[in-house]
Amino acid sequence: QVQLVESGGGLVQAGGSLRLSCVASGRTVSGYAMGWFRQAPGKEREFVAAISGSGVLIYYTDSVKGRFTISRDNAKNTVYLQMDSLKPEDTAVYYCAAKLGSYIYTPAGFGSWGQGTQVTVSS
Repeated sequence: QVQLVESGGGLVQAGGSLRLSCVASGRTVSGYAMGWFRQAPGKEREFVAAISGSGVLIYYTDSVKGRFTISRDNAKNTVYLQMDSLKPEDTAVYYCAAKLGSYIYTPAGFGSWGQGTQVTVSS
């Protein structure tokens, strides 16, 4: 089973940028699709972005298209989420997760959750 640790969160003003990292251990992540999720207080967890093991297939939820970029470096067992033009509504705890298989367009099947990293965007 893969273990995941997120980092890179923080406090940023609206319009600013952050880059989140998710480092995996225990297994080589090249065989896993990786996803980023977020959960704001009082809201359900939201599926934000995902990338296939090869990096060829990428998914974004509509609210982050054009602002967020997911990428991965399999040599470093790391997945990134570059977040630009941040908005207050992006405030949430961000989690990464992994799943076997290449179908990345649904949150179903993602597991091995990390502990999360807090992103706070001030207006």
